[in-house]
Amino acid sequence: MRNTRTIELGTGLFVLLGILSLLFLTTQTSNLETYFNDGYTVTARFDNVGGLAVRAPVTMAGVTIGRVAAIAFDPDQFKAVVNLRIDPQYTEIPEDSDASILTSGLLGGQYVGLNPGGSLDSLGDGSEIQFTQSAIVLEDLVGRFLLSVGEE
Repeated sequence: MRNTRTIELGTGLFVLLGILSLLFLTTQTSNLETYFNDGYTVTARFDNVGGLAVRAPVTMAGVTIGRVAAIAFDPDQFKAVVNLRIDPQYTEIPEDSDASILTSGLLGGQYVGLNPGGSLDSLGDGSEIQFTQSAIVLEDLVGRFLLSVGEE
């Protein structure tokens, strides 16, 4: 009787530790801390966002300074509206900075890269980045190449 009780307690403890470790790994790999930080939101409009996803990194000079908070479609301008959540310590980003959708590596995921402008005024909560460069869609490039080869 005592032996089975010890086995049951050991099994229960093992299962509990397994569940706790899975929970820990989930919070470490999913970047949940980005939902709990302050910071400010900046908007950028793109003609094509390609495969950009919510929670993709926003970088400047190769350093992650925020995350993509939301992606929506603007039916008036027929553009994609991307909300960027910038971490609170990065408050001196010039307001004439430009945003580009870039790809990390040949088959990597897409992210938003910011290039600083020269303005003395900084982006703030609710600002909009005016200068944007859309994602390069590989299918479009291949199609253009095939059309140019076909014409020759």
